[in-house]
Amino acid sequence: MTSQSQGIQQLLQAEKRAKDKLEEAKKRKGKRLKQAKEEATAEIDHYRLQREKEFRNKETNVMGSQGNLSAKIEEQTTEAIRNLTSSYHRNMESMMKKLLSTICEISPEIHPNFRPEV
Repeated sequence: MTSQSQGIQQLLQAEKRAKDKLEEAKKRKGKRLKQAKEEATAEIDHYRLQREKEFRNKETNVMGSQGNLSAKIEEQTTEAIRNLTSSYHRNMESMMKKLLSTICEISPEIHPNFRPEV
């Protein structure tokens, strides 16, 4: 009976050691998964930052040229407004004289198609 109880004790101890090894393996696996997740997150963040930097560079190149285009359009618009204003000031006096003369100087005439009734 002693040998039987010793055999059972040995089996129980072996079972306990196996259970401990399984728990330890699960803990290592959990730690490794957590570590892998952290590494993947760090790698993703690094990749995202790199891509955002590239995007900002491209955006700056494109928007920079649009900014230059916008400045050119603004300059052309300002020049056109300046030209129109100067033309207005140059021609305003003569146009006012023409308008006033056309309105004020009336010369009554008979229309060429008029036929007096006989």
